[in-house]
Amino acid sequence: METRRLELLLELSRLGSMRAVADELGVTTSTVSQQIAALAREAGTGLIEPQGRRVRLTPAGRRLAEHAVTILAAVDAARLDLDPGAEPAGTLRITGFATAIRRSLLPVVATLARSHPRVRPLLHEHEPPEALTLLAADAIDLALTYDYDLAPAGVDRTLEALPLWSVPWGLGVPAADTGVPAGDTPAAFRRYRDHDWMVNSRHTADEEVVRTVASMAGFEPRIAHRSDSLDLFQDLIVAGLGVGLLPQPMRTTPGIRIVPLAGPGVTLRAYAVVRRGRAAWPPLALVLDLLRAQA
Repeated sequence: METRRLELLLELSRLGSMRAVADELGVTTSTVSQQIAALAREAGTGLIEPQGRRVRLTPAGRRLAEHAVTILAAVDAARLDLDPGAEPAGTLRITGFATAIRRSLLPVVATLARSHPRVRPLLHEHEPPEALTLLAADAIDLALTYDYDLAPAGVDRTLEALPLWSVPWGLGVPAADTGVPAGDTPAAFRRYRDHDWMVNSRHTADEEVVRTVASMAGFEPRIAHRSDSLDLFQDLIVAGLGVGLLPQPMRTTPGIRIVPLAGPGVTLRAYAVVRRGRAAWPPLALVLDLLRAQA
């Protein structure tokens, strides 16, 4: 039903005549009559009946006018909620990879609790492929994802990716290993051509990087272990079960050394991804601003 027609019906119930409604809203009496008739067709029942030279609402018309109060109030509330200048409020569904949740999202959640308690974030942990699937299905409002400069990821044209921050990654090796060339990525990889390698179990980006650099170094890496836990990665390296990529700023456990990589380097790039056209929704716009400022 057209909300404008519901407004006319509500005014008719209040003022009692089509002429009074026309005068109140600045339209013609004929327009009021035509719109009420169209509303009756939409409702599938008569809404007015003659009463002398005037009209009155039928029982169905009175019931619909009662509903119109609630419907029009809800529409006004929705307009206010979607107004870019409105006070942010509502539930915001957010998913992201664990590092981004810890580094970027938790400080933002703490800020929201202090400054905008009417914004309620719901947090989920997912790797980028899972997060983007949920976002495309409109099951979440915001996804924190990542790719690598050596394995760039495109996004669907219905989505919009906003860069947040980047972090250099290195090669995690046992601390006892000496003589690993730092700053020469192919040479560092070549040092471990006969070792097992470990990659993420829920995303293929780091495996693409490992295979790309290994190809530059002239060998095919033997992917033996898969995990989405960087802590487990370190435990596997300490146990002598293989090597793998780790973020350089990471605080490592004893027995781990992260070899810097260059020529080429390996950089993880983090993004905030939203459905195109949604970024102006006040709660989402607020969180995006806080993420950018925090980054």
